[in-house]
Amino acid sequence: MSTTPSLQKKDLRNRLEQLRKLAQPFFLPLEQSNGLNFIWLLISLLFCVGGLVLVALTGLVEGSQNIWPLLTEKYFGGVVKTINYIWESWWGWLFSGLFFLGSASFFNLRHQLKNRRWLHWTFLGIIVLMLLAVNGINAGIGFIARDLTNALVEKQESGFYRILGIYACCFVIALPIRVSQIFFTYKLGIIWRDWLSKSLISDYMKNKAYYILNPNDETATDVDNPDQRITDDTKAFTGQSLTFTLGIFDALLTFSLNILILWSISKTLTLSLFGYASFATAILIFAGRNLVRIDYDQLRYEADFRYGLVHIRDNAESIAFYSGEEPEKTETERRLFEVVRNFNLLIIWRVIIDVMRRSINYAGNFFPYLIMAIPYFAGEIDYGRFIQASFAFGMVEGSLFFVVNQIEELAKFTAGISRLAGFQSKVEDVSLEANKKQDLDFNIVNRNSILIRNAELCPPGSNTPIISNLNISIEKSDSLLVVGPSGCGKTSLLRMISGLWKPIHGSIETPKIGDLLFIPQKPYLILGSLREQLCYPTKEARFSDDNLRSVLTEVNLESLIDRYPNLDVKQDWPRILSLGEQQRLAFGRLLLNSPRFAVLDEATSALDIRTEQLLYKLLKKRDLAVISVGHRPSLIEFHSSVLELSGEGSWRLMPTTNYDFSKT
Repeated sequence: MSTTPSLQKKDLRNRLEQLRKLAQPFFLPLEQSNGLNFIWLLISLLFCVGGLVLVALTGLVEGSQNIWPLLTEKYFGGVVKTINYIWESWWGWLFSGLFFLGSASFFNLRHQLKNRRWLHWTFLGIIVLMLLAVNGINAGIGFIARDLTNALVEKQESGFYRILGIYACCFVIALPIRVSQIFFTYKLGIIWRDWLSKSLISDYMKNKAYYILNPNDETATDVDNPDQRITDDTKAFTGQSLTFTLGIFDALLTFSLNILILWSISKTLTLSLFGYASFATAILIFAGRNLVRIDYDQLRYEADFRYGLVHIRDNAESIAFYSGEEPEKTETERRLFEVVRNFNLLIIWRVIIDVMRRSINYAGNFFPYLIMAIPYFAGEIDYGRFIQASFAFGMVEGSLFFVVNQIEELAKFTAGISRLAGFQSKVEDVSLEANKKQDLDFNIVNRNSILIRNAELCPPGSNTPIISNLNISIEKSDSLLVVGPSGCGKTSLLRMISGLWKPIHGSIETPKIGDLLFIPQKPYLILGSLREQLCYPTKEARFSDDNLRSVLTEVNLESLIDRYPNLDVKQDWPRILSLGEQQRLAFGRLLLNSPRFAVLDEATSALDIRTEQLLYKLLKKRDLAVISVGHRPSLIEFHSSVLELSGEGSWRLMPTTNYDFSKT
């Protein structure tokens, strides 16, 4: 029995740490500040904004008393008395001290607010200021409601309409403040989302994390649908974080401004509210724990369902050739079934939580009547004070029940944190692993040749070597043809040379990035224009239109120039171009980038012999070092040596003049 609470506490600490790692860097750097600094600065923000508002309100009261003394005393007497009481008592010293303490905290951490972080705090401060202004108006409305009710009861017609006019002015003033608060909240939310998305994308693209995590291999990475985590989960996290943070601020401000009013009217009502709120909140939080797990599963199933549809769109032609509509439909419906099944479970728990929450809220409506009816009927308070007590009770109750009223959104938020933090953690693990490997003896070193010494390569997750004790050296202008039966490890060797796979023993020395370019059998075509296809992965500004058209002509793609004279046209190139055209386009990209080494994995398999010879002659003319994987005897004449792999770890290296393709 004792382990369950400890596990729950540990889980809560983990969630809070995940939240801090995701949220804090937007406001304070993780490396220089801990979580306590971050929380303290949030509290300091309240101190600063509260102090500024108190000073501004004092100035308004003083000015109003000098200009309209009778009007101020009659209709804003409660506000005037409260302000005077604050400055005449120790409260004034307390609020002043808190303001200077908060200001000193920001001054002390000013060096950590660089990189535009001061702007994020400014936006948050403006939003809190507007929340405080609206809550101040709401507190004032409680006094106005009291006087308005008494004017009705006593049938003071002239006074009633004057108070009603003041009541209307409160809404006129509150409207632009509330609208501005919404604007700044959305603005801060999109700034945060932009910052967090760029941060995650940057980490995702470092150290080939996008390749290592492999979104299609969920069992190996524990990271499903990285695209959804960077897009939808990031959007939800930033939006919900602001909603909950500002909701908590709003609840604190509402509580602070109304609790004294409620306490001054009825201590019994106040204490009853505290006991009732504590009991109800504990029950709903306990009942809502299952929502977190179900919401987490729902996010995953929705993402899987969407990915299945995207997969059909991306492979539409292949599916059409196979007439594979039925199995695709079956798989898509299976994913949809998981979405519906889990959502049905979600409906049940949402209804249970909603019934409990509404029952608690409805029950709360009776407390003011049950408790305040006794002093009212005894003549101890007037009807206006009765109404003011009900109003203040409702405001304080709303602030105390903030978590209860947001229990469903909180469950979604918690599930989103787990997914986003899990993704962030996996990306960080990739970086840590990459840093560790830099210290090992088989690390890739930049040099002007490719040198492999005593390398033993195993597929990831396996201990069975596919290449053992490999020793080869490829200098500038050398050419190597890699051959062997299917599955012998030819492409695996290219992955090792390109740095995607690491050998378990041995060392590899390769050229720096940019001096080695890889072309697979099915070339990669980006989402972009024809110009971007040719220049990838370098910058487009390096090449003129004449350069691009000249290269297209060299690789026998003159027809592409005729069809698309505008090089900036964007098309769905993988669908428009045949595989042969894509391979020629990839060679054009290779010629433009002019690396020192070219790695070709059956890069001419869809071309006729004549075109293949043309392209290899272009490479030879550029004096490039070439490593090719291929099965055609016609490739022999363009290579000086052959590396034959057996698939059992053994290999043979020989001059092409000694190799007989007919024996393979």
